[in-house]
Amino acid sequence: MDKKTHSFQAEVKQVLHLVTHSLYSNKEIFLRELVSNASDACDKLRFEALDNAALFEDAPNLEVRVSFDAEARTLTIRDNGIGMSADEAIAHLGTIAKSGTREFMDKLEGDQKKDASLIGQFGVGFYSGFIVADRMTVETRRAGLPADQGVRWSSEGTGDFEVETITLPERGTAVTLHLREGEEEFLKTWRLKSVISKYSDHISLPILMRKEEWNAEKAESTVTDEWETVNKAAALWTRSKSEITEEQYAEFYKQISYDTEPPLAYTHNRVEGRSEYTQLLFIPAKAPFDLWNRDKRGGVKLYVKRVFIMDDAEALMPVYLRFVKGVIDSADLPLNVSRELLQESRDVKVIREGSTKRVLAMLEDLAENQAEKYTAFWKDFGSVLKEGVGEDHQNQERLAKLLRFASTHADEGVSLADYVSRMKEGQEPIYYITADTLAAAKNSPQLEIFRKKGIEVLLLTDRVDEWMLSHLFEFDGKQLQSVAKGAVDLGSLQDEEEKKKAEEVATAFKPVLDRLKESLKARAKDVRVTTRLVDSPACIVVEEGDVSGHLARLLKQAGQQAPTGLPTLEVNADHALVKKLDGSAHFDDLAQVLFDQAVLAEGGHLEDPAAYVRRINALLVG
Repeated sequence: MDKKTHSFQAEVKQVLHLVTHSLYSNKEIFLRELVSNASDACDKLRFEALDNAALFEDAPNLEVRVSFDAEARTLTIRDNGIGMSADEAIAHLGTIAKSGTREFMDKLEGDQKKDASLIGQFGVGFYSGFIVADRMTVETRRAGLPADQGVRWSSEGTGDFEVETITLPERGTAVTLHLREGEEEFLKTWRLKSVISKYSDHISLPILMRKEEWNAEKAESTVTDEWETVNKAAALWTRSKSEITEEQYAEFYKQISYDTEPPLAYTHNRVEGRSEYTQLLFIPAKAPFDLWNRDKRGGVKLYVKRVFIMDDAEALMPVYLRFVKGVIDSADLPLNVSRELLQESRDVKVIREGSTKRVLAMLEDLAENQAEKYTAFWKDFGSVLKEGVGEDHQNQERLAKLLRFASTHADEGVSLADYVSRMKEGQEPIYYITADTLAAAKNSPQLEIFRKKGIEVLLLTDRVDEWMLSHLFEFDGKQLQSVAKGAVDLGSLQDEEEKKKAEEVATAFKPVLDRLKESLKARAKDVRVTTRLVDSPACIVVEEGDVSGHLARLLKQAGQQAPTGLPTLEVNADHALVKKLDGSAHFDDLAQVLFDQAVLAEGGHLEDPAAYVRRINALLVG
């Protein structure tokens, strides 16, 4: 057949512009697409050869070769796969958004589809070559056809293409890109190797390139005639778990995460059903430096049928699990999937939910069976995991069981289930207090009655705790209650005699309370006698539903406006300092000092520290 010119069957200029400028965000993607097409052609040959072994001709070993000619400015991707006839080349390379793969899959019926599961649908992938090339030449011969029925297809991507018959002794396809000016980076061995390693390392057949050796005379590297395999030719996640060693999992984790330590834990599963995908997910042993950057994209890589699509596919994992590293390989998503499509895809939602549950199951297993490992995990990632309580209501109950706190019983590692198991008979709420530091929480005056009664109180000191508690209201049917909010009511834990005595004291102390309310009316909403204090003279509390002093301070530190509202001052009528108020000539000063000390004990900051110092000095002198 003489050389013939054909017109593309689509509005090629418009579509090629879309491909080269909009579809792919980075131009190196073209090599991924062409290598994937080559791999696809080999998969097709392997499948067809099941019924006709003669298609292998005299070359049963399938491979892809990548080579370049720096002087000619060409890059060639060659495979010895199924190849194309003249009619197939015109049909498949002459129509945008069509490759032979879809037709090939349509021909398969019944159980054959599972056998061909490695064969993808590549759409416009071939045309991505025009991102870096101003002309593309394809030389191909279909397996089983004679050598003189080879085909050369060429185009500059400007509306038409040429096809001619040539002689090709070897079956398969060679795609040659004539690179544009400025694309010299793809004429360097190291650059090509790095792209292949990034996108195609997992492809199951060897990708070969010519070796480079150092030439001492020329003082430069020179390309030799010896070929070497540049990919590992095995997608670890596609292999059976029984075939993979712990060392191989650890090495793969280090490769994808750039971590120097092995992972703390991992999970490897193949999921079938509504959506088919494979997941290999890792939990790092140490927190990365950017853990607290919520804008940081996730650490999960997305593959579709072993073809690398994108790093940091944040749609596959919730933000609070941003520390998880790994690979998810879908059998259902399209290869040209974008970040926008990921956000909207039902398949992605299924993968996200399934992967989230798998990670939580992994953490649950650590917490139950490897307490030391979970303690190490919690120290580094616990604060981030708490974010999920408010963000992931579907899994809130599971997350609540994974939470760990300090308490008056232990300085770390206390779970809500542990707390409930130790609750006093008759105790109804789970008590907690929030503070800036563990020392401040431990020594808070609000804990005195609880310590006296032997009631455990959770000590919450993470910045995220206040936000978390605005979403977590109960656990195992027990309400969570702050000891620093509202009047203390220990219910059946406080006997009738104590309650009666408290009422009598409040009645007898009413004149002093009235004076305190008047003296502190600008600073306190109310002043009342309390039973929560044992050793301290006074403490600050807020009413249920109000913003705690700790949260108000956090909001101010973050530059946000904290809700304005006055706290309540509770006083211990049995304390010597409080008793001294009655009849004191310095009543107002003592009242202000009492309030300031309660603010300091709660971890707050005085609005006028100098005034506090003057009053203390005056009282000491007087």
